[in-house]
Formats: sequence, C-alpha cells, structure tokens
Amino acid sequence: MKKTTLLKQMLRAPELLVAPGAYDVLSAKIIEHSGFKAVYMTGYGTSASILGQPDVGLLTMTEMVDRARNLAEAVDVPVLADGDTGYGNPLNVMRTVREYEKAGVCAIQLEDQVFPKRCGHMLGRKVIPREEMVQKIKAAADSRRDDDFVIIARTDARTDHGLEEALERGKAYEEAGADLIFIESPENLDEMRKINEVFPNTPTLANMLEGGRTPIPTTKELEDMGFGIAIYCTGPLYAAALAVRNYMQHLKTHNTTADFFDHLLTFPEFNAFIGLDAYNALSRKYAG
Repeated sequence: MKKTTLLKQMLRAPELLVAPGAYDVLSAKIIEHSGFKAVYMTGYGTSASILGQPDVGLLTMTEMVDRARNLAEAVDVPVLADGDTGYGNPLNVMRTVREYEKAGVCAIQLEDQVFPKRCGHMLGRKVIPREEMVQKIKAAADSRRDDDFVIIARTDARTDHGLEEALERGKAYEEAGADLIFIESPENLDEMRKINEVFPNTPTLANMLEGGRTPIPTTKELEDMGFGIAIYCTGPLYAAALAVRNYMQHLKTHNTTADFFDHLLTFPEFNAFIGLDAYNALSRKYAG
C-alpha cells in the first residue's frame, strides 16, 4: 500500500492519529522509533533548526523541500509537511505541491495567511481574501499527481476574525478540494467541539502547541471530540532545547560532565539507534 493511501485511511479511522513534530531528521527517527504512526514536519522547528530564526516566513520553498525530502527518506511512516502559504499565487502553489510530492511526503499543509506568514499562535497574523485561498486549494488539488496525496487546508482567521469566519473559510476550502481541515488556534474546548460538528465528513486537525492559545486535552479527549489527527509540533523541539541547555549549564557550572551520564544516551546506544551496525555490516560485505 502506498504511504499516501495509508495516511488517508488513518485520518478517517475511528482512532486519533498522533503525529509529533520533527524539526530535523534525528527527531523524525526518534518519533518513528517511539511507535508513532506518522511524523509532522514543523515549519516552526525547521526555521529554528536551519536558520536559528523564528517562524516568520524566512525559509524558502526549496529549503523546506530539502528538509522534507530528508525526513521522508529517513523514516518508513508517512510524513506530513508544512508548506506555509504555498510560496506565492496558485501557480506557485502548483509547483510547490509537485515538489513536495517528489520529495516523498504524503501531505502538504497550506495556510491562508498573508506573506510573510507567522507561527499560528503568534499575534499579528493577517489572512488573504477567502476566494484567493479557495483558488490556491483548487490549484493544489488539481496539480497533485497522486490522488491520495493529502491537501491540508489551514485557516488562521480565528484570532482576528472569530470562529465563525474561520469555520466558513474551512467549509469553502473543503469544497475546493481539501482533504484535511485545520482551524488554527481555537481558544477553548467548546470551540474545538464546534469544529468537528461543522466538519462531520472531512477529517480535522488539532494543533497541540504547548503554551499556545489552544487547550491541551488528552489524546482520548481529542478522539472523542472527533478530530482525525493531532500534531504536537513544538514539544519535541522545546524538549530538545531544554535538554541541551541543561547540559551546557551543567558543564559551565561544574567544569565536567562526568556526573551527567544519567541524563544522556550512551555512545553504543546512540550508534545503534542511528544504524551504525548496518553500515559496519555493509563495509565488511564490500571489503573485498
């Protein structure tokens, strides 16, 4: 079965699909190794890991495609990838979708923000006219070569224009051909339930950004609300950043890491995780 087909099936299954956010290849492999059935490539984390800069539209389409390709090649589970605003008008969106498909990901997320965009839980986001985004979604759906390649339509209208406008935009994007609806930053549980009442026939996405504008229910509660997928886009990045900072503070304070081993993977454990044994076996096979 194609991974795109598998993803579509999982999105429509009764069980919630949980896709933690990968900001690089190593984090994607950790997500897969931890037993999750999908990986979400976060633009927020990608901007932080490639540029060391905030998610404010600084990355180019080619930079995002390169990272998406690396992730898709490194894991066997489906990868859903942030495509920001599509990097231009409907014609640009068509090229973006084709490049993401060629990269091997199974879904692209497109949002209705004015470029340059911002992270979906930051203030100051502006949205383009509804009909302009409708045409982008139509172009995305028309340009994909694999009918099972998933088009995720995200609206950022909730914060400045209210939930009703966001829901109306979501319905318009659904009619334009979106396979998965993402109403960004609902602000309470009632709003989260309302989203799924409005979209009974199309899977919906919950963005679980720790410290953001949306509550963080349990995965069972999200499933009971009717969401098809939950992404945890920033948590792995924040956890890694804290772990590295703690290591650095310990080294700076104590001038040694000899007493920090309990907080680290061992040298053999990490080498085994990234597949050194397999490469050693290949080296022996072709040693001559």
